[in-house]
Amino acid sequence: MTNILFENARIVDGTADRPSDPVNVRIEGNMIREVGTSVSSASAERIDLSGKILMPGLIDAHVHVVASTADLGRNGQLPDTLVTVRAFKLMGEMLNRGFTTVRDVGGATSGLVAAALEASWPTPRLNISGKALAQTGGHCDYRGPFNDNPVQLRSFPLGALGRIVDGVPEVRRAAREEIKSGANFIKIMANGGVSSPTDPIHFLGFSREELLAVVEEAKNAGTYVSAHLYTDQAIRRAVECGVHSLEHCNLIGPETAKLAASRGAFAVPTLVTYDKLSSEGEAMGLPAASVAKVDDVRLAGMESLLIMREAGLQMAYGSDLLGGMHVHQSEEFVIRGRVLPAIDVIASATHIAARLLRVEGKIGTIAAGAFADLIVVDGNPLDDLTLLTRQGMHMPMIMKDGAFIKR
Repeated sequence: MTNILFENARIVDGTADRPSDPVNVRIEGNMIREVGTSVSSASAERIDLSGKILMPGLIDAHVHVVASTADLGRNGQLPDTLVTVRAFKLMGEMLNRGFTTVRDVGGATSGLVAAALEASWPTPRLNISGKALAQTGGHCDYRGPFNDNPVQLRSFPLGALGRIVDGVPEVRRAAREEIKSGANFIKIMANGGVSSPTDPIHFLGFSREELLAVVEEAKNAGTYVSAHLYTDQAIRRAVECGVHSLEHCNLIGPETAKLAASRGAFAVPTLVTYDKLSSEGEAMGLPAASVAKVDDVRLAGMESLLIMREAGLQMAYGSDLLGGMHVHQSEEFVIRGRVLPAIDVIASATHIAARLLRVEGKIGTIAAGAFADLIVVDGNPLDDLTLLTRQGMHMPMIMKDGAFIKR
């Protein structure tokens, strides 16, 4: 069983604008047992972190671990075995960037979670929505305008990010099925999207009655609804219907941001994906019609960060990258850091994301009783957020669940 004492650790966790004074952190098994200046252990392996920074493992609250290509329609046609192998590769790379927990917002299943727990190679902790819910012709309907084949109703491919449902009874059943199948929360597509062929960005997904129904089903199960959203109109409608997690939010306005904040909602901006879809999407397989949609949301993204910060809307870290663009996962830190203080950006990937995932105190923090998910950084990320990029180059140690992934 792991028994380690990190000594002289200066902690950066998004709660203070400078590193903590040096403390000792004792790890036993997969848990942090003690944190303090006088913590000691005669039997523990001692590791001196003088000159380095200790951080909680990072949390990415918007990923698609099954998305091995940017052409999501084609991704949904791949055999499950191939999708699984590629997903494990993507998850392993995420872990080696310091992301010890990821929230999958469409695609990953409880079967993949079980496989990750049983596999002999390490992956991040997985928090999943199962298959996202979308309406006919909405984001996740990849049939296109000339394909009127019936939609699949069950046994969804692992590579499919979502499922198509229409009307209140279908929405309720689908939400219940995803929860029954192990979803931690429900994801819905409540606005048009970039990657899908028949829904311009301004399209509203689902009726108010359908939104209210899925929110009620999530609340009945003790969880919440996350929604794909871009436009101010769509975001306001979703918030009014009780949606808790607002993904993307590029076109949000000040009054809607204030409303969302007053309701205790979270936003999960994903600016890096639009930056990379614009520059690399076509080469990575994104259809040309989708590439043309990217700038509709990309150019407003930076302003949305300032609007949401001014409104006091909690923002968690998200990347939303697809296929070969996953390598840019950590660059969201740098993009946000152009307009936000470093403490806010780090908080988005630590305690704020943990609160969104409803595991506050267990991840995203360095405290007694938390999981031993930790990264050691050469240098202070509060001064230089690029230290969290470059595929973990500046992270000499990464620990997940008390086990060293990198040392």
